[in-house]
Amino acid sequence: MKQGIHPDYHKITVAMTDGSKYETHSTWGKEGDVLQLDVDPKTHPAWVGGINLRKTGQMEKFQNKFGDFAAAAKAPRKEAAAAPKKKEAKPEGKPE
Repeated sequence: MKQGIHPDYHKITVAMTDGSKYETHSTWGKEGDVLQLDVDPKTHPAWVGGINLRKTGQMEKFQNKFGDFAAAAKAPRKEAAAAPKKKEAKPEGKPE
């Protein structure tokens, strides 16, 4: 392994949003620094599921655009009123 091209790998302390802390090794910061997390697995909506992710507006936008599409695809089709069929015209000039 080449010397001098890799970042320093040292111990840091990670502080979770609930106040708990743990030590790990990282290339972030300096030896003994504290990494304060704003979002972690204990509070992030993707893992907790308590916060509605629809607040971004993207789901509402999708539902407004395509919401009726799924319902229309499952609903039985209404048959159009039977219109009289047109007779095909025979080509002129050719006897049968």
